[in-house]
Amino acid sequence: MTHTASFSGVLDAARQIAGAAVRTPLIESPALNDRLGGRVLIKAETLQVAGAFKFRGAYNRISRLTDEEKARGVVAYSSGNHAQAVAAAARRMGTSAIIVMPADSPRVKVEGVIAFGGEVRSYDRWTESREAIGEEIARTRGSVLVRPFDDPFIIEGQGTTGLEILEQADAPIDQLLCGASGGGLMAGINLAFAERSPATRMLAVEPAAYDDTRRSLEAGERITYPPGAAPSICDALMSDRPGELTFPINQRLAGVLTVTDAEVAEAVRYAFRTLKLVVEPGGAVSLAALLAGKIEAAGRTTAIVLSGGNIDPALFAAIIEDRFTPGAPA
Repeated sequence: MTHTASFSGVLDAARQIAGAAVRTPLIESPALNDRLGGRVLIKAETLQVAGAFKFRGAYNRISRLTDEEKARGVVAYSSGNHAQAVAAAARRMGTSAIIVMPADSPRVKVEGVIAFGGEVRSYDRWTESREAIGEEIARTRGSVLVRPFDDPFIIEGQGTTGLEILEQADAPIDQLLCGASGGGLMAGINLAFAERSPATRMLAVEPAAYDDTRRSLEAGERITYPPGAAPSICDALMSDRPGELTFPINQRLAGVLTVTDAEVAEAVRYAFRTLKLVVEPGGAVSLAALLAGKIEAAGRTTAIVLSGGNIDPALFAAIIEDRFTPGAPA
């Protein structure tokens, strides 16, 4: 019987990852509340194992492998955070991991995979297909392919983020903002909120040039962004289209907001200087949308997810020292 992502699966995932994943805090900043005139509840997934929410889904998937499957190892493709999460979960479960990563992945993410015992295979994100490479490795080695978002166990694992937000919040949440790439985190959170807080307005946030979720929702089908888009500092949010499994779930979104690299850089600076948190660009898009006034926050309770903190040190230094210029090397 085919497993389908569901709210009951999110509840099961919460039991499955308990004791392995971090139950990250939901924090609040008086300074941010004062600036926006409302309450902002911040889910700090930067404090998760391997520095991003991705460990939830990776562990939920890999911890269910049989002994025979673990003996054959796992393979994954990712720009960095799923890569590190898979490597970390694989090591914890006593299996091996090969990770297919873009050659331009931030060095800190590549080093993270290696530190967790993963083997890195590089590819050119502009001329090669990571899916084809990953599937070929899985086929030749007999490894289990752990997809970054198009897997029900991955979606349900990410959904525990939303479940925790609802359990930790001390008031009804009017709106929630979450970054979207392939849509796994957003889909998982949607499963939780549809069941537990259906009145909450759900909004995805994307880089302005990589707005495939927005375009797909408007078209009613999965489409990609226009060709020729310049690389974004939000390397974690550059998937070319929403996932096959995630897109139907995310069609309940109230809308999609987009942010520029300059707005994201400002959010990374603000997170460091005011919130005292290190957040990578792709993990800061929800905060960027709030700070840039893309959505009304005054008089409302808004939840946001800071989804990851794995930022290249040179880029981070350039941003917080006000030396970063969008489109230019750090």
